[in-house]
This record gives sequence, structure tokens and C-alpha cells, in this order.
Amino acid sequence: MIVRSKAPLRLGLAGGGSDVSPYCDRWGGNVLNATINLSAYCSIETLPGSEINVKAWDSGVFCTVKPGEATGAPLIDGVLARLSRDYGYAPGGLSITTWNDAPAGSGLGTSSTMVVTILKCFAELLDLPLGNYELARLSYEIERKDLAMKGGRQDQYAAAFGGFNFMEFLPEDLAIVNPLKVKDWIVEELEASLVLYYTGRSRSSGAIISEQQKATSSGNEVAIEAMHRIRQSAVDMKQALLVGDMPFFSKILGSAWEDKKKMADAITNPMIQEVFDVAIAAGALSGKVSGAGGGGFVMLMTPPERRVAVTEALGALPGKIVPFQFTNKGAVSWKL
Repeated sequence: MIVRSKAPLRLGLAGGGSDVSPYCDRWGGNVLNATINLSAYCSIETLPGSEINVKAWDSGVFCTVKPGEATGAPLIDGVLARLSRDYGYAPGGLSITTWNDAPAGSGLGTSSTMVVTILKCFAELLDLPLGNYELARLSYEIERKDLAMKGGRQDQYAAAFGGFNFMEFLPEDLAIVNPLKVKDWIVEELEASLVLYYTGRSRSSGAIISEQQKATSSGNEVAIEAMHRIRQSAVDMKQALLVGDMPFFSKILGSAWEDKKKMADAITNPMIQEVFDVAIAAGALSGKVSGAGGGGFVMLMTPPERRVAVTEALGALPGKIVPFQFTNKGAVSWKL
């Protein structure tokens, strides 16, 4: 039997960082994000025997192990360990293949989305009754608690639910996902206005997130006040999005980016600043880095009639423009 799954990557539009502990545990976090037509994938085939064959193209791990042995692909190992602990699953006789449409460290939630799609694939294989909330919550626990990987909470819920979502993150790991019904013309206008530029540099978000957590824990008033404004920006941007107020949307995007840079020194750098300088000189209005910062993808809000000028100007830099569309579909799985 062959089972496959996929889950969408996301653009963090506003509020990113307020979903990270200890901030959200004390003040609560608000995030606005949207999934796009780039995905993480998993395929599992049952085989004779007891060995586990792994081809993790996303992490560069290729191996065959015996039952109980670590594969060396941490996300797969984390899912297998949790399935063993919670459901008594003893894996064996499997071929597991994973791959991703975007590189790790790109700021689109690749690792968290991969955990969701691996877990979704095993849920299909084992007939586990995991709804979207259960899938996201369990994926969050695997990555953040079991594997102790730094990060927030929005990525897992975005991948599980899909679409445009306003999310609330409260103490005791409580998450509330509010799906938004965005009118078609607004989605079309937003797609025409947003330029997604890959800098060509992936980065590890762990150090940036650790600095952000330290600023919150130590009571850094400048950083905390900036994060309060970032949290509020998700509320304001939701209102702008629902009525199609693109000038206000763009203004919030730019203001939130200025606040984001106050959270950690490594969030921006000369390479990222050059991208902004070139794009704005060509007509872009505002932008932000998707994810923790430091590299990966940059979102640029651009009047549609200036889109070609902006993309041509960015063509002189080492990165590349990545076409995309928004998608409403969350994690899915199927059997062959």
C-alpha cells in the first residue's frame, strides 16, 4: 500500500513572533497568515520485512535502518517516537520519502509544515482520527517540545487548516483559528500586489528566536512594546484585508517590519536592506521578511502597475522572484 500527503506552506502576513513563548503565554498572540501553492510532501509505502527506508530530500538524509533505530532525519524520528508513545505504533516494513517545494530556512514554515504532512500521512496509514486542531497541536508538541526546536505556533495551524486565518494563541498552548472569508477580488488584488522574492540564503531561525525570547523574558521594554504593536498589527491587517483596503494593508506591513527589526539584531542585514532599497526605488511601497528574518523570502507590496518595474530591478540581485497563488486547502492525504 502507498499513502501520500501534502500540506501548504504559508506567508506570515502580520503578528509573527507574538505566537512564540514566553510572549504569548503572558500577553497572548495574534497572527494573520495565508497558505500558498507551495507544499511539503510525504509518501509512505508498506514493504515486506521490518526495515525502514528513508529518503528525506528536504533534509538530505538517505538511509535504511532497523526497527527502533534513529533514521537521522529528526522530523521523521520525532513523529515516529510520538506515534510509538501515544499510540503504541511499532514501525517497520516502510519506505518513507519526504520533499519540499521550498528550501529549509526560507521563512515559509517549511519544517513545521513537514511535521504536519508526515503526521498526516501516518494518520492516513494508521486510520488515526486526527482533526485539524489535533493534527496541528500534536505537530507543535513534536517539534517544539519533543525535539526542542525553537519557533512559534502559527506554522502548524496554517498547514493543517489552510487558507487565510486570523489566529489567537493563549496561555496553556490554547490556539483558536478563525478562518477568514476573503472576497475573490481582494485575493486577486493581493496576488497582483505582492511580489515574493527569495534572497537565495536560507537561515536558522533558532538563534533569532532565542534572542527574541531573551528580550521578552528580560523585560526589555523597547522589544516588548514593539511586540505589542506587532500583535495589534494582525488585528488591523485583518480589518484591512476583509474590506480590501490595500493602502492600509501596505502601511501596516511596513510598520510591522520596522517593529520586527527591534526584536533581534539578526532579523535584518545589509543583504536584506539592499533588497528593500532596490524594490522601493523601483516603486514598491513596503514589505517584510516572511518568518523569523535573517534571510529566506521577502514579501514586497507593490502597486500592480509597478510590478514589472520592481521585478526587473530585483533581477539585478542574486535572488529570484517566485510566482505564487493563495490556496484555501490545508493538509490532505490519500491512499493508492
